[in-house]
Amino acid sequence: MAEIILHHYDTSPFSEKPRLLFGLYGLAWSSVIQPTIMPKPDLTPLTGGYRRIPVMQVGADIYCDSQVIMAEIAARAGADLAAGGAWAINLWADRLFFGATVPIIFGQIEVPRAFIEDREKLSGRPFDAAAMKAAGPYMRGQWRAQAAWLDGALAGADWLAGDKPGLADIAAYMNIWFLRGAAPGVYDALTAGFARLAAWRLRVAAIGHGRREEMTAPQALIVAKTSEPAPYAGHDLDDPLGLPPGAPITVTADDYGRDPIAGTLVAANAGRVVLARDDPTLGKLQVHFPRAGYVVAAA
Repeated sequence: MAEIILHHYDTSPFSEKPRLLFGLYGLAWSSVIQPTIMPKPDLTPLTGGYRRIPVMQVGADIYCDSQVIMAEIAARAGADLAAGGAWAINLWADRLFFGATVPIIFGQIEVPRAFIEDREKLSGRPFDAAAMKAAGPYMRGQWRAQAAWLDGALAGADWLAGDKPGLADIAAYMNIWFLRGAAPGVYDALTAGFARLAAWRLRVAAIGHGRREEMTAPQALIVAKTSEPAPYAGHDLDDPLGLPPGAPITVTADDYGRDPIAGTLVAANAGRVVLARDDPTLGKLQVHFPRAGYVVAAA
């Protein structure tokens, strides 16, 4: 099996980003399909309670959130994703552009009650499909405006990232992929006249997903149990957190899925925070989170 394990499900928009990055770098990876809703008994023991998808695993190191997952994939491929404003584009795609995509899609489809209840628990607020349907006409205008930015940025260029595909392309593509897959008729209407965007979409899709092999969730747990976390020496003594390695901390997403994950600090820097935790079944694990978008506090 491949060293890299991705816990995901095929319709997850945030999982499409690391899948494309595997394709960009020609990497082999093992696919573990996780449930779309709770419970996730083969995922939360790895993360300490974090339940959002995707999660990446390398041995006993667990990477939560597509932001830190992509940074780690690039580092392992010997590439640098930190140049320019690509990470800002990624955060825009995750929040503002995705915020317009969600009500358009869920205002179009019949949403199962179990999914609604799960997302209400995850977000801490009502999942109102009727309100999404009512907001659809307004969100469509916003969505098209943001798609127009992409079309304009492609004037005279094949890629948003420059002369070759990169993080900006993969991040921006997520919402294009999600809307087109869920509501193709709406997508066609909202991208009418955007010829550059249409050609770019095909180029990004052609990147593919690398070399995927299937793995079961129990197999992934065995990998974690029989592995040791890799040394991580990236602690920044000037980090604003001001805590030394070994200090007890919690890490919590600042938008939704605000389940606090507890452990001891391994390292904190501008890119990520790493905590160590002991699972009663799996043993020692190391969990990585991105710094932007997460609240780190002394426990």
